[in-house]
Amino acid sequence: MKRREFLKALAASLVFPLVSGENYQGVEAYGDDPYEITRRALRSYGTKKLASRGDVVLVKPNIGWDRRPEQAADTNPEVVRAVVEAAYEAGAKKVLVLDNPCNPAKRTYYRSGIARAAKRAGAEVLFLREGDLVKKKIGGEFLKEWEVYRQALKVDRIIDVPIVKHHSLAGATISMKNLMGLIGGRRGYLHRRIHTAIVDLTQFFRPTLYVVDAYRVLKAHGPVGGNLADVSLRKRVLVTSDPVGADYWGAKLLGLAEPPWVKIGQERGLGRKDIKILRI
Repeated sequence: MKRREFLKALAASLVFPLVSGENYQGVEAYGDDPYEITRRALRSYGTKKLASRGDVVLVKPNIGWDRRPEQAADTNPEVVRAVVEAAYEAGAKKVLVLDNPCNPAKRTYYRSGIARAAKRAGAEVLFLREGDLVKKKIGGEFLKEWEVYRQALKVDRIIDVPIVKHHSLAGATISMKNLMGLIGGRRGYLHRRIHTAIVDLTQFFRPTLYVVDAYRVLKAHGPVGGNLADVSLRKRVLVTSDPVGADYWGAKLLGLAEPPWVKIGQERGLGRKDIKILRI
């Protein structure tokens, strides 16, 4: 083997280590390339939660704000690309990518880089309209009934792909709060009991997998951000099926104590904050 071939083989073994996540509730990968560490974490965690053959899968990033990737207000586009590709490799028939942004949707989708990355991976990128809303019984402690986007009700699986960032009201927005992008109506009303509301939504939508982007973390002035001084480069991605563990992990990266919604989610049996994580 020539020296160059040896180095390429060595690099491949480092990117895709031969480890198994079977005995863990989460896999955390660390590295310089957000696409590669996402692939690495998904490969180690396993594909059972990603898709079965013939599934229609909804990938739900945070595409809330008209910001560039380096400003860390939206999910890293390369993380989204890796998730879409992995869902197809696991057998998905179709992958949808959508959100209900706070800023104008088309500008937000494209400035964040997510529309381009998702399409590159073969996803169908949807822009939500008012006519897509349907009133559903949520059955939560606070949210009894709400307007939900019908596209989120028709899929076989939902994969929640949030970014870890500060939130001026809730303290942080990670996995559970990211699901607010699947509803319409007066979302500001949820702020009255925001911690309970986001657990209600998690219990209703029940994503099968959470791929948490902490490559860049917005540590202050969230959720909108904008100042690069508020961004911390953490170079991490977590894959888990436990929303409580995911949000506790993300909150710790932000230096927060146990957030109220983590406690509520654990009390409702949605997961545990002390999940066992394989770090690669």
